[in-house]
Amino acid sequence: MKRRTPPDSPSLFDALSLGPDFSIETMAIRDGLFPVAGTDEAGRGPLAGPVVAAAVILDPDDIPAGLNDSKKLSMAQREALFEIILESATVSIASSSARHIDERDIRKASLDAMRRAVAGLTLVPRHVLADGRDVPPGLICSGKAVVKGDARSLSIAAASILAKVTRDRMMVRAGLLYPDYGFAGHAGYGTAQHRTAIAIHGPCPLHRMSFRPLRKDEESET
Repeated sequence: MKRRTPPDSPSLFDALSLGPDFSIETMAIRDGLFPVAGTDEAGRGPLAGPVVAAAVILDPDDIPAGLNDSKKLSMAQREALFEIILESATVSIASSSARHIDERDIRKASLDAMRRAVAGLTLVPRHVLADGRDVPPGLICSGKAVVKGDARSLSIAAASILAKVTRDRMMVRAGLLYPDYGFAGHAGYGTAQHRTAIAIHGPCPLHRMSFRPLRKDEESET
């Protein structure tokens, strides 16, 4: 049998990530930047409700098992990990309201919520890993933007879980305050049910009037 010649480049499968790890944090710690915080947000896309950000400093000796990008976890997994993260890590959560989003735009409101979440940590970080392409302005320490960070960094993954669960719970409560819109079912995203409710009842104070469907409706009335 003819022997195969070894490839001169690494296999593409070798580069596939099996999930977030602590390597980015470890490199920062080796550079003397400890504690390291991860921050992420939830709710950039919905037509209603706040954008919620969380910041997390994991204990390197007590990292919860099962941390991952919140979008890759079931609701039950997120809820269970939410409690474990609260018990084992230093955390802080902040939000920017629909009004704040309309006044500043969603990108700036998201970054500001991330900055405030970091500022609220009881343990002052020396370095921050922020999900996405931007480092939140005004951080109290150095920061690094990590594209797809919730799939690469355990600290960011933990923050994504806290932000997602907190926002979902807020939208369930919003559904009790404004029952006509079904917020508990779609969390403010632009589903057919939500758009129909807006067409029937008009927007409520939780709606983001700067977002295109609502802005267009507003402009068509002027």
